Order: sequence, then structure tokens, then C-alpha cells
Amino acid sequence: MSAAPPRIRGVRARALNVPVKRPLAVATGAVTHSAFVLVDLETEEGIRGASYVWAPAAYAAKPVAQLVAAFGEFLKGDPVAPVAIEQKVRKRLTLLGPQGLQALALSGIDMACWDVAAKAAGLPLARYLGGSPQPIPAYNSNGLGIMGPERAAQQAVELAAGFRAIKVRLGYPTAAEDLAVVRAVRRAVGDAMTLMSDYNQLLLPSEAEQRARALDGEGLAWIEEPVRADDYAGCARVAAAAATPIQIGENAWGSRDMQKALAAAACDYFMPDLGRIGGVTGWLRAAALAETHGVPLSTHLFPEVSAQLMAVTPTAHWLEYVDWASPILEAPLEIRDGAAIVPDRPGNGLAWNEEAVRRYLVD
Repeated sequence: MSAAPPRIRGVRARALNVPVKRPLAVATGAVTHSAFVLVDLETEEGIRGASYVWAPAAYAAKPVAQLVAAFGEFLKGDPVAPVAIEQKVRKRLTLLGPQGLQALALSGIDMACWDVAAKAAGLPLARYLGGSPQPIPAYNSNGLGIMGPERAAQQAVELAAGFRAIKVRLGYPTAAEDLAVVRAVRRAVGDAMTLMSDYNQLLLPSEAEQRARALDGEGLAWIEEPVRADDYAGCARVAAAAATPIQIGENAWGSRDMQKALAAAACDYFMPDLGRIGGVTGWLRAAALAETHGVPLSTHLFPEVSAQLMAVTPTAHWLEYVDWASPILEAPLEIRDGAAIVPDRPGNGLAWNEEAVRRYLVD
């Protein structure tokens, strides 16, 4: 007989606002700080599960923390069975809805539950899910915002160190300026460097088609979110018109949104966000969808846990690397020769630098 799963004793949530080492200016705004909600799930058996949720705005961090704490209250005493816990919380959300801040809170609890389950088994999350820790190809997504050709070229050289791929943000006033930045970055880093691009939902479909055609032939690995995230028909227009692959997915709320996007032929590639797709449980559903549709799957943020999940993703493509959580981690994710090194220790690898956490707490 196998041992019974640990039972939830309580859930602690803390809101943080952490400065970003390289402030990122994109076409639709700027990221100077990362608002995180740290989730610590305590069990009766003494095993602690850790996760974090990235809140797109600082004012959202405390409400998400409150939701995590509220969910934790009615989960007390439950066995740590991630799928069953997800279903229980979703039933409570029938009237409120499963998207938005409540989805982020649920994802945080889900990730912490899987961390507990893997630790109870004495395995890294990747091994617990049936895979094995292995180097995951990663691109550097720290910086390279809207800054003009000269500065972009200079920063690209810095970001390329230790990587084989980087991402540049586009969305300048004209297509000619976008093209000038891409060419300046390419000259600076050379042809061997893989170069991704991201419009951050800036354009209307007609203009997106024109700009995508202008960028065809520049050797970009993909054009990301050229139009509004939920405009699947518009994105499908761009995907049909462009020779360069179209990448979307970070704003999909769960696998049902992903299914809608794939059914609309809205993209060539997909990149779920671990907080929005539904944590580890949601990611596994997304990975299954990607396999059945033959779509390469990349990640959005959450590189520490996402690296573990890429090891069990059949169509695994690229890991997006940002160091936004590194200041609050005991052991930040290691990048070696352009790949993320999945730690070979029990759980998802997250452990807090408590001194730094206290420094960045939101009152």
C-alpha cells in the first residue's frame, strides 16, 4: 500500500514588489517592477510547497494574495491532490468565474501542491511527472525594449552573452523604424543568434499584416502577439499573410482559450503563461493540446517552474528567461551555454531568500 498524500495545514500568501534589473519599455507600457505573490503551502506532515504568481500590476498583488489565503482556508485538511483541489476551487468559482485574479490565485496554489507532491516522492518535479531534468533551450527576454536602433544594438550584445537566442520588442511609430531596429540588432549579434520579436498586442490586423510582410526575410524566429490577444480571427489573418511564424498564448486563460486559438488557426506557435493557463495542471492540458495539434510550445515567464515542465512537454520549443524573481530566490535558475539547467532536487526548485523577501514586502 502506498503512503497517504500529505494534508494541507494552511496556505500563506505574501505580496511583493521587486525592482526589475533591466526596466523594460514595450509598445503598450513599461515594466520597472515585478509584483509577485509568494505562496507557501504547509502540510500536516511538515512538507512545504512553494510557488509564486506574477501579477501584471502592483495594485493586483494584494488582492491575489487575499484570494490565495481565502482558497487556503477552505482547503485545510484536504489531501494534496492537485487535480482534485483544482476542481474543488473551480466549483467555488462558478458564479465569480475562473479567470482573472482568481485564476492567478488558483494557479499559485496548484503549483505549490505539485511541489509538495514531488517533494513527498523525493523527486524533482520533472521526474515526478515522468520526465527527466535536462538542459532546456532558453532565450534571453530581459530588456531590449523600445529604445531605438543604436541602444537596442548595444543592449543586444550584452543580452546575447551566454545565450543563443534573444528577444526584441517592436512597435515603433513606423514599420521602417521596426525594420531598422531588427537590422541593427542582427548586425550586432550576428547571424548565428536566434532573434524573436514581440509587438505586445499593439497593432490592428491590417497594419499587423503589413508589418509582418515587411519583416519577412529578416530571419526572425517569430512575431509575437501582433494584435489584441483575444482577437483570434485578426491574428489568423496575420498568420495567413506572414511567412514568419506567429506566436501567441501568454494571455490565454486556461486550455479552453488555447483550444479556441488553435481552432481559429490564429498562430503557428503557442506560449502559455503558467499563472494564466492554470499552473502545472493547466500546463499539462496545454501540452496535450499542443501535441495533438502539432504546435511547438514555448513558455512565458515563470522560468524556474516552466523549465521543469518543458522536460515533459512533447512539442517543447523555447523557454523564456527573465531574472525578475532571482532577487528573492535562494538559488536562481542557472543558464549554461544557452540552456536552463533544471535542478536535480526534490520539488520545483523554488526556495525563498527571506531577507530579500522582507525587503520587498508590500504593506
